[in-house]
Amino acid sequence: MAEPFKNMYNEQFFDRFTKDLKLVINDFDAREFVSRIMDDEWENRELKQRCRHITTVLKEFLPTDYKDAIAKILELLDYVKSTYPDFSVIDDEKFGLTLEYGAILDNYVEQYGLDDYETSVRAIEKITQFTSCEFAVHPFIIKYPDEMMKQMLVWSKHEHWGVRRLASEGCRPRLPWAMALPNLKENPAPIIPILENLKNDPSRFVRLSVANNLNDIAKDNPETVIDLVKKWRGESKEVDWIIKHGCRTLLKQGNPEMMELFGFDSVIKNISIDKFQIPTPKVKVGDSLEFSFKLLNHNDKKVRIRLEYGIYYQKANGTLTKKVHKISEKEYAADSVTQITRKHSFRVVTTRKLHLGLHQIAVIINGNEFEKYSFELVD
Repeated sequence: MAEPFKNMYNEQFFDRFTKDLKLVINDFDAREFVSRIMDDEWENRELKQRCRHITTVLKEFLPTDYKDAIAKILELLDYVKSTYPDFSVIDDEKFGLTLEYGAILDNYVEQYGLDDYETSVRAIEKITQFTSCEFAVHPFIIKYPDEMMKQMLVWSKHEHWGVRRLASEGCRPRLPWAMALPNLKENPAPIIPILENLKNDPSRFVRLSVANNLNDIAKDNPETVIDLVKKWRGESKEVDWIIKHGCRTLLKQGNPEMMELFGFDSVIKNISIDKFQIPTPKVKVGDSLEFSFKLLNHNDKKVRIRLEYGIYYQKANGTLTKKVHKISEKEYAADSVTQITRKHSFRVVTTRKLHLGLHQIAVIINGNEFEKYSFELVD
């Protein structure tokens, strides 16, 4: 099993972090600092709780005045920049610097800087060049909506790819684990000029953020995204990838207009499913559901098909909730019969809590759901 992410805050990290802090904080007591962090509750804290706890302790060692404290943080970053690799260079394989440092420093701005807009924005712009500050930005967008969205637009043309990425990632209306942005969920218009500036960005991480922002917008304002798709498609290979990735929710929802835009007939004719089988009608947690079926194209011409399946998961309250999984997108020959066999894992993951009992599965073709079949998840 992978090491829990929270364990990046370990003895090795604090040894490095305290050595760096000594360079910018007069009479810094490293032993006292670590002792106050590694208190009796340390092992029980999860990642976000650890970050907040470290930030709270750090505040006691920084100047009382917020502007002076930020000056020390920026001085620390200048030192880090001179001693670590150059993260201004775009690297599509590695995201960036020290997430450990960044999660503490952007948390400091989020916790203590909301009433000092100018100082905090300047700090965020610097910190995000070493990590990612999208969570810290959300409270500022809520408190200073017009000012922050203007700033995000400016950042979308920044020379550093990390700041450009923040311009998009920071205003995602449905960013996971972040504070909600109800105004942008209702009206995403201020986001669009930012995405326009970034859609051909040379950094893959920036383009990925644009795609994820589109996907967020599509959940509340599908018409906005459909209009952008019509405007953007064919502009470049990179933009077409953004469109496809950014429209994944609309495609999984079987949105008819989106299906047609991607070349799939939303009204299917002479396509059928036969001999659907589940050889494992009882699936143990940690094992996989096996299923198979035949896909029949009765047409006298080839047909382009987006083939998916939906799993109806058992919820704690006894109802079922559907999650769609893609099998393939391709053309099926005229008068053809294709055997499809798949496995779906029910291993334990942190992003989904599994509940025992009745589950269902259904094949989906171009957004059209076929008959549901039942199976049981057991211990």
